[in-house]
Amino acid sequence: MTYLQLAYFHLVTVIPAFLIGSYLLANQKGTRIHRALGKVYMILMLITALATLFMKAEVGPVLIGHFGYVHLFSLLVLYAVPSAYIAVRKGNIAKHKRSMMLLYVGAILIAGGFTFTPGRMMHDWFFA
Repeated sequence: MTYLQLAYFHLVTVIPAFLIGSYLLANQKGTRIHRALGKVYMILMLITALATLFMKAEVGPVLIGHFGYVHLFSLLVLYAVPSAYIAVRKGNIAKHKRSMMLLYVGAILIAGGFTFTPGRMMHDWFFA
């Protein structure tokens, strides 16, 4: 896939993840709908993180000829999603909550915010 195709694929997975994650944070926890949407959210986040690993860093320092600092958020997702899932399966709601907050704040809000900085595609699409 080209970089642009990967970017569109990433957007198709991360936008619904953002909306679902926002809904889950704002509404009652532990309900049937929370559990169902939580699974969809986790799957979307894993898919979007994997997709970003194929997107070459185009702004800032590049490591190993491909990865940039923003890819650390992809690794965060690949850690936080299984960690949150295992925690909730074991009944450790506090750890599940911490992992999900880390996931949402780090991978959605902070990483998403970085995409709107000058030199990045989203900045160009929205502000150029």
